[in-house]
Amino acid sequence: MSNAIVSKALEAIARHVGVEDSPWIPNHLFPGVEFRLLQADVKRGFHVMAGRLPGDLGVEIHRHTGPVQMFTLAGAWKYLEHEFVNRAGSYLYEPVDSVHTFHVLPGDEITETLSVVHGDTEYLDEDGKVVKRSNAALTLANYYASCEQAGVPRSNAILL
Repeated sequence: MSNAIVSKALEAIARHVGVEDSPWIPNHLFPGVEFRLLQADVKRGFHVMAGRLPGDLGVEIHRHTGPVQMFTLAGAWKYLEHEFVNRAGSYLYEPVDSVHTFHVLPGDEITETLSVVHGDTEYLDEDGKVVKRSNAALTLANYYASCEQAGVPRSNAILL
């Protein structure tokens, strides 16, 4: 086998991030929220993270510039603009340019999610103007800052 073929095959090896490899970190931007950053591909513009969200958590209205896939592993949440509720076992696909207001249902139960986010998340004011944004690079920076604030070492297992 040529070196080029072997090199290409090595690039295609599946990579694993175990629970012990990426601990839950308190998110310093969202009090009460913990997250595990699993992948932050800045070049391709997407990130994958797990979240633990307290009951009655609200996240301001926002728009996605890329598609989002979200799996609900425990608990329940919804978008204030829609009737459906995402419960444990639910899968949600959000197309490009979807706009909504995230809200965890009230109660003591922690909601756990797994999200694959492509592109930017643009947080909007009441006039629809972008007031802040998040993306793979900013999420990675937030993860590093959250680790530092919590006194937890950065995970070397995050797929970059």
